[in-house]
Amino acid sequence: MGVRIRRRFGLTEAQADALVASRGGLCAVCRVGPPEHVDHDHATGRIRGILCFTCNTGMGNFGDDPNRLLLAANYLKGDACRIQLVV
Repeated sequence: MGVRIRRRFGLTEAQADALVASRGGLCAVCRVGPPEHVDHDHATGRIRGILCFTCNTGMGNFGDDPNRLLLAANYLKGDACRIQLVV
């Protein structure tokens, strides 16, 4: 994890290494590595974990709202994705 990110979140190098190691060097969401983004609660600033770029961006795009993420997951699993438009 870069110095800039560690400074932003007030992490020592040892703390950053421990955060990455706590997830086996993989993103906490998709389990792919390397995770390079500190995930935090925007309201409290509390660190939640470490994510890859894709998962971190996705969570941000959904406004860190678990209900919206569940709705999106259900949408992807459901028939709505299988509808073919006829033109």
